[in-house]
Amino acid sequence: MAGPRFSWGLPRLYFRFYVALLVSLLLFALAVVMVWNRSGGPLERSNATLAMVIQNALAPADAPPAAQQAALEHMAAGLGARMTLYSRNWEPLAVIGAPIPGHRWRQHEMGGPPPESYVRLPDGRRLLSSEPLGFTRPKAMLHNALLLLALAIGIAAFPLVRRLTKRLERLQQGVESLGAGDLTARVPVEGKDEIARLAQSFNRAADQIEQLVGAHKTLLANASHELRTPLARIRLALELIKDGVDPKRRAGLEQDIAELNDLLDEILLASRLGATHDNAELEELDLLALAAEECARYDDAVLNGASAVMQGDPRLLRRLLRNLLENARRHGVPPAHVTVACDERKATLAVWDSGPGIPEEEFERVFEPFYRRRGTRDNSGAGLGLALVRQIARRHGGEARCVRMPDGRGSFEITLPLAATPK
Repeated sequence: MAGPRFSWGLPRLYFRFYVALLVSLLLFALAVVMVWNRSGGPLERSNATLAMVIQNALAPADAPPAAQQAALEHMAAGLGARMTLYSRNWEPLAVIGAPIPGHRWRQHEMGGPPPESYVRLPDGRRLLSSEPLGFTRPKAMLHNALLLLALAIGIAAFPLVRRLTKRLERLQQGVESLGAGDLTARVPVEGKDEIARLAQSFNRAADQIEQLVGAHKTLLANASHELRTPLARIRLALELIKDGVDPKRRAGLEQDIAELNDLLDEILLASRLGATHDNAELEELDLLALAAEECARYDDAVLNGASAVMQGDPRLLRRLLRNLLENARRHGVPPAHVTVACDERKATLAVWDSGPGIPEEEFERVFEPFYRRRGTRDNSGAGLGLALVRQIARRHGGEARCVRMPDGRGSFEITLPLAATPK
């Protein structure tokens, strides 16, 4: 039975959630930066105001060095700070205390870290101070804060998003298992949100489906078993009164009883195959040898092929072969041809007769239970033979289909997985 399958063609749900969150954070950060650059933050405007106040307090840029020194000493009185005033070209104009090297600030302007407080005046001069003057790089502080915030939210959100989608993946696995025939499939109920309520609804639906299917199988099996008793009585009565029954009518009654008995057998087998778990143990067998044994039961069956070793239930595979050969005998033109071919992973069993075969528009319908083709020369049979062929093939992990051969005739093709080759 096929297990749950996943499609990896599209990004996983948790990845899409996570990317959507990161994109939202990025758009928010870009919007804040644009608003900041457009209107100017209060910190940045205060720095610009401070730079203008300092420029007004200092001597003009073209004043003599003595005037520059006097103005700087007057402005720095009582601050206890070392200060150095540089020109636009980083030439020292005035110094209080030990000079503050300007090359370090050149590095800062090129992307290096700021060593001390720094104010760039509107006329291009630079004032370096050992004490803070205003606020340090408010725009850079905003950008760094937004970057760290987005990084922190992104890291913290990943396990939350993954935990949410993990529950959805477990729910998906439960749905696929139930669809594959495992009626015992249930999903854990985690949390108290919408996903938890969805898991509860799935479990309730799975319980109801399991009960309905179980009741249907029980009813079908019991009815089939109960019908065997009156069939046995009818057969016994027919044997007792065989001298008083017209031979033609007796032959018709015996054929009807045989067909009804075959129908019960196939209904019981279909019911067992529909069960989720089969207790039958698989055996290693050769499909070609099995086909040879079944073909020997028919005078007009021709077998060709190669050995194909696989793991399977010999009883069910014999029934598969017998149903195909019986279908060819009843509805086809002898002889029936059987071939077994294999490659590295699968065996292919093909069965066809010498007649025209099945029309292409009925390739799928012939596998429906109780479907009978119009115009066939023999309408006997239970109508479940080909449906059982497909069920048995799928029980072994294979498939049954009708295909068109190169000469235009139809053929039944069964593919079955081979046994794993030991390394």
